[in-house]
Amino acid sequence: MSPRVPALTTSSIDFSKWLTRRNAIRGFIAIGVAGLIAGGLLIAYLLLVVAPNLPSLDAVTDYRPKIPLRIYTADNALIGEFGEEHRDFIPIKDIPEMMKKSVLAIEDKRFYEHNGIDWVRALGAAKANLGGAMRQGGSTITMQVARNFFLTREKFYGRKLNEVMLSFKIEAALSKDQILELYMNQIYLGQRSFGFGSAAQTYFGKSLKDLNIAEMAMLAGLPQNPARHNPAVNPKRAKQRQQVVLRSMRDLNYITEEQYQKALHTTLHVSHRGQEFETHAEYVAELARQVVYAQFKEDSYTKGISVYTTILKADQIAAYESVRRNVLNYDQRHGYRGPEAFINLPANAEERDDAIEEALQRRPSSDRLIPAVVLDASPKAVKVQNPSGDEITVTGDGLRLVSSALSDKAKDSVRLRPGAVVRIMQEKNSWSITQVPQVAAAFVSIDSVTGGYHAMVGGFDYNLQKFNHVTQAWRQPGSSIKPFVYSAALEKGFNPSTIINDSPLDLTGAETGNEAWSPKNDDGKFDGPITMRTALAESKNVASVRILRSITVPFAHHYLGKFGFDLAKHPKNLTLALGTGSVTPAQLVGAYSVFANGGYTVEPYFIAKIVDGNGKIISETKPRTTLPDEARVIDPRNAYVADSLMRQVTRTGTGAAVAKLGRPDLAGKTGTSSDAVDGWFAGYGGGIVAVSWMGYDDSKSLGGKEFGSSVALPIWIDYMKVALQNRPAQERPTPAGLTQVNGEWLYDEFMGDAARHSLDMEDYVPPGGENVAPTPPATPPANQ
Repeated sequence: MSPRVPALTTSSIDFSKWLTRRNAIRGFIAIGVAGLIAGGLLIAYLLLVVAPNLPSLDAVTDYRPKIPLRIYTADNALIGEFGEEHRDFIPIKDIPEMMKKSVLAIEDKRFYEHNGIDWVRALGAAKANLGGAMRQGGSTITMQVARNFFLTREKFYGRKLNEVMLSFKIEAALSKDQILELYMNQIYLGQRSFGFGSAAQTYFGKSLKDLNIAEMAMLAGLPQNPARHNPAVNPKRAKQRQQVVLRSMRDLNYITEEQYQKALHTTLHVSHRGQEFETHAEYVAELARQVVYAQFKEDSYTKGISVYTTILKADQIAAYESVRRNVLNYDQRHGYRGPEAFINLPANAEERDDAIEEALQRRPSSDRLIPAVVLDASPKAVKVQNPSGDEITVTGDGLRLVSSALSDKAKDSVRLRPGAVVRIMQEKNSWSITQVPQVAAAFVSIDSVTGGYHAMVGGFDYNLQKFNHVTQAWRQPGSSIKPFVYSAALEKGFNPSTIINDSPLDLTGAETGNEAWSPKNDDGKFDGPITMRTALAESKNVASVRILRSITVPFAHHYLGKFGFDLAKHPKNLTLALGTGSVTPAQLVGAYSVFANGGYTVEPYFIAKIVDGNGKIISETKPRTTLPDEARVIDPRNAYVADSLMRQVTRTGTGAAVAKLGRPDLAGKTGTSSDAVDGWFAGYGGGIVAVSWMGYDDSKSLGGKEFGSSVALPIWIDYMKVALQNRPAQERPTPAGLTQVNGEWLYDEFMGDAARHSLDMEDYVPPGGENVAPTPPATPPANQ
């Protein structure tokens, strides 16, 4: 049996003998040695393992931020931006001092004092992290630059060592201002915005230099957590974070108590739609993007390329507003089509709000046409809820469009009732129920000499339809082609006083090259003998066909080529006179510029210059100030007389509404294609050539009572009211080689017997067999 071993107890050990002064010193020495060894190993690891493997600092020393492609008007208004990142690089010298202080107050108070690591802050964060929280950060701005350029955001200690060493390396390579410049331009701040310059535009629609202290503090609070503190999404949390920034700024004496209180109570107007542009020119911006992408491919979106177009901001705004206003006017003339959808409204208020929110989010957005759900409807008032959850009551004139839909006799598909999804629009503080138009429209204007575009609107709403009707829509020009036929006739001896027989015309199949045809005038009436001037002013179809038959189709067809028309898209038969071919608005505006500038062809263009990220010009189009002789395509006399004919259109003819603009130099022509499928007005004045168009994409009729004068001309007039404000009326000198006879201008070589005095008058039979004097020539307008 083994001897019993006595139990070891604390009482059996004499600590007083073991814990001597010598042993204590030995213990401290051992700990110190261990610490030195550990420190040495850590330093060795940092120097031998971490440091050699640190990435090159080229990314920061040769910083090339991903600047998006930007599109501008000729007067420097931003109209488009393309790229994954919204970014505006702002040099440190141009960043407002208060913006820098706002950031330093919350992100790195001792930035200009430490060498990349704020040890006071780091030790506090380390203590919290070692306790298991892993919530506090001791990162300085330099460390954040290291992380943003080279590392990830996960919180683990291996990455932290790399971050520390990179910070030392960055501090050794760059000045403090350079580091701060990198940080303030690279940091992500939500809403696809990188850097404070871009964030200022995104959240407040301002440049950085225009922000107040409250706005700066709001932005300074974003880096910690852009999603949580996003003022557009989480205004309450964003405000709380802003207050923390402001308190820190006050405590550091960056702002006074008075400034603090003012900023604390400043109402902020945060944009909820992200970056907004200065005017709606989406169709132009997209065309510019395509041009740049064709040359630079994916680099287009990251190299800071800027495109300066020929578009004028004021003109573009006028064109956009005119198109929308007149399309809505047309749409409302043709009645209400019914709600866009119907939903069931739950009895529970919270569930009802969720159902409404879901339904409205599905509706495509359209500028100022706000989707809403009907909560209650009666003939005198309709209560709706908008996407913000606000309840709005529409009454009076605001119900004019939907009055029939509020009747008990209305069809179920049209009748307004709770759950109906509609559109509302606010004008002059009053609300109305409206609808998204189905009809399409387009408008374009150019300079008559340079060919530079001043305005382009390719459709009612780019967000609803990307198809650009200005450049892509081939439509029948209708009577807007007639001035070119009449211009051709001038070369065959016709003149404004030529008498033409406006009477029924029956053409055989042999004459038409197809079937027998009897052209009709739009009003169904025949006026007998009329002058060529009256024939164009009143847009007489039969007289125009007679003119074309006289000068021959081949001659007129070839003549159209002088104006830049695609001849393959125009028929080689007598229907050519009525515009049965195809043109685009862009093509037509170029053609009319020949009349506007005295007979020269112009090449419409919209890009003035393209500049790279360093400000170097990649390409540039210098606008011409004079028209070269080689650009002349028609006789100056022809352009002068044709202009006189089209001025009559805008004074007494189908375009007489133009006279309200009160200018003597306006000329143009309406156009309505067969069955009123297309409505046009093309005209010019003051050096501007403009074309407006309206029609359905599926080529259905605009309506039996609609014409170019009712659908397209109002767009043109509303635009010209603005565009011509600072443009004086242009005087047009009479070219040599013209002689005035009885108030009309004739070519010198077509005087006397050489002139074409009448056309088809031998076929004219006066009513009742009586001799009827021809309609006297209209008084020609002055060309000044």
